[in-house]
Formats: sequence, C-alpha cells, structure tokens
Amino acid sequence: MTDNRAIARDPSRRSRSRIGSRFDTRSMGTMTKKLRVALQGPRLRLAAVFAFCGAAYGASLTGADLVTALHSGGYVILMRHASSPRTPPEPAQANPDNAKHERQLDESGRASAREMGKALRQLHIPVGEILSSPTYRAIETVRLAQFGPPKTFPELGDAGNSMGPDKSGLRGAFLRAKVAARPPRGTNTIIVTHFPNVSEAFPEDGKGLEDGEALIFLPDTHGRASLVARVKINEWARLASSP
Repeated sequence: MTDNRAIARDPSRRSRSRIGSRFDTRSMGTMTKKLRVALQGPRLRLAAVFAFCGAAYGASLTGADLVTALHSGGYVILMRHASSPRTPPEPAQANPDNAKHERQLDESGRASAREMGKALRQLHIPVGEILSSPTYRAIETVRLAQFGPPKTFPELGDAGNSMGPDKSGLRGAFLRAKVAARPPRGTNTIIVTHFPNVSEAFPEDGKGLEDGEALIFLPDTHGRASLVARVKINEWARLASSP
C-alpha cells in the first residue's frame, strides 16, 4: 500500500508507482503472449508432454497417439531382430543365401517381420535411415520387412558371441550415440540389433525385450533421447487395423 503522507512530501513517488504498475502489467502481458505463441508449436507441446510424462511414467505414447507422433518423424525405433532359434541351422536347413550358416529367423520371425513392415507402410509412417547389425538374422529382418537398404555396423552386431556380453562397454556406448542422433527431418530412424546390445545401452528400458520388440525414443538437441513407447512386433499390425 502506498503511503499517502510520503507521496505528499514527494509527489514523484506517485508517478514512479504508476509507471512501475504499468511496467509490471505490460511485461506480464508480453511474456504471456510469447509463451502462448511458443506453445502453439506442436513439437514443443509434445516435447513438454514427454518431458513431464516421460519423467514420471517412462514410455508414455500408445495407440493412435503414437502413430500420430511418428507421422511427424523425429523418432528412433530401436528393435531386437525378429524371432530366431538360439542355435544355427543345420547346413541342409540353412537358407540358400545364408552362406555362413548363421542363426536365421524361424517361421514366426519371418511372418512377423513381413507384417511389421506392411503395417508401417499402411500407417504411412515415414522411414529414413536403417541401421542394422551385420548378422544374418538382423539383415533378414530388415529385408523381409522391406524397410530399405540398411547401413551395417559391427558395433550393432554380436561379435560372433551370439548372446554374449561386451565387457568393454563400447558396444552400449555406440548404440546410445546412434539412438541420440536426430533423424533427418520428417523421417524416423530404424535400428535393428540384438538383446545384449540393447540391455548394455539401456539396462532399465531394455529389460525383458522380446524378439522383434521395439523401444521408441525421441532424441533431443542435447545428445540425449527419451523413451516414449514400447511396441511388440505383433502390435504394429493391430495398430494398422485399428479404426
């Protein structure tokens, strides 16, 4: 409250008080308008939601909300290769192009890879870069899903140890860096690798990851990525068939 006696002694105080009130009101109005304009950007709104929901609940997007988000691009779909027996095939049962007789997809894995790729196309989800392990079962997943030609990296592979861990930590660090890389504008990146690689890079998020299951991340501009969804390989077809 303004002291009237003080103003009587110093009339300039009334003027300063009014100017201060006008300044506070105008400043608050300007800040409010700027904030409102900023929040009109859909990517900023989504980022704010993910920052809140992601911190509180981890994976936060499901169903139609997930599909809508993926339509805009900017996400990394990190998946374990489709279903594969844990041992290599006998030479007589190996696929003709499986020259090294590596582990290959089983019937379920082949079918689910095809269905996932078909669902992504039906959902009109834009796919840009494809990064893959050089192992036969990972390349087979990419080929049957018709994702497109992949770039292969030994760090995404199993180093010939199948489910063996990488005690150096380099494999996990490499995968974290690839997941944190922002995809080209308007596209989503797909990375196909193995369970040990995922669990080394994301020990909490990757717990219990099944064959073909995907973790979907949203990279930011600071070299980090937030988990926004987790999708089993057979759920893509369900998303595509939803009204």
